[in-house]
Amino acid sequence: QVPLVESGGGLVQAGGSLRLSCAASGRFLGIDAVGWYRQAPGKQRELVSTITPSGSTNYADSVKGRFTISRDIADIAKTAVYLQMNSLQHEDTTGYYCTAGYGSGMGYSPRYWGQGTQVTVPS
Repeated sequence: QVPLVESGGGLVQAGGSLRLSCAASGRFLGIDAVGWYRQAPGKQRELVSTITPSGSTNYADSVKGRFTISRDIADIAKTAVYLQMNSLQHEDTTGYYCTAGYGSGMGYSPRYWGQGTQVTVPS
């Protein structure tokens, strides 16, 4: 069973918006944060954003001011996490993966992964 399930990806024109959702299908012990990753073919994997149960957030420079991460409730083990993506650009085209792991921000280390959801912004 995949522990994390993403949804909300799709095709959107440049300048448009999408909201990705991540639902946890199990309970995770000792998890510090949920993070969204993305990785385009031939490019390095990028940590887009993280959020802790207390609501502390971090963002990659490439998405600051455009993306917003949020969660429903404080218990990350039984919650949904969202990634609101505005002002989307062609460069945002790739697969987006929800993860749950340890640490936060630049110190974040993913332990559980979802199957990913594709975001496509035509040039």
